[in-house]
Amino acid sequence: MLANFPITAHAGNLDPEVQLPGTARYALLDFIAEELPRWRDDADRPTKAGENALTSQLRAHLNSAARTSATWDWVQFGTEDQDEKDRRRTIDLTAKPCHLAVVIENRRYTKYNTLLPIECKRLPTPTEGRDRDEREYVVSGHNTAGGIQRFKFGLHGARHDLAAMIAYVQDETFAHWLAQVNHWIAALADESSSKWDRSDRLQEVTDDVATGLRTLRSCHQRDGLAELELRHLWIKMN
Repeated sequence: MLANFPITAHAGNLDPEVQLPGTARYALLDFIAEELPRWRDDADRPTKAGENALTSQLRAHLNSAARTSATWDWVQFGTEDQDEKDRRRTIDLTAKPCHLAVVIENRRYTKYNTLLPIECKRLPTPTEGRDRDEREYVVSGHNTAGGIQRFKFGLHGARHDLAAMIAYVQDETFAHWLAQVNHWIAALADESSSKWDRSDRLQEVTDDVATGLRTLRSCHQRDGLAELELRHLWIKMN
């Protein structure tokens, strides 16, 4: 358990507790990124297209992979968990400790606390429904359904400085969507009093052509909240 991290254990708690380095959440993101192509290519996975069905499948796969991992067997994944600050809202996918508590950068996480909130979106946005906006990965003009929008304005993950978004890319290329997403953000930034900025745009981190996975990064200033880093994991679904 946790063999890849330097650990300092503490006694006297209801659950075992370990100290993890500040990089632990980034290592968890790497684990999720490695598992995304394995989940997509799993021969037992039923073919689905809807966001909720795909996210439910991914949760099941990640839980199975974590249980058999020497490093991540202390993590559990859930779907539609309540946001820790705004209980009226739910997070698409969450990572939490299960049988122990962990302390990262002086913050203690138990099985009741979200370690990493994750928003999941399809690219392109499906067209069914009157309230759909093609820009939903970024923002919605009809409601607060935009992925980046929810994190940037503290509607999701207000207590976190690191979060993630997963894109199920069902059409077009990664290059197309990077250009499109950054165009939408730039257009929002050009609107008066929008509170968006061109610094909200995405930057590529890695591109694994063989597995059809691209990792990107964006940083967002938030009113009254700590700056947020978003890691974007885009998986090609076809």
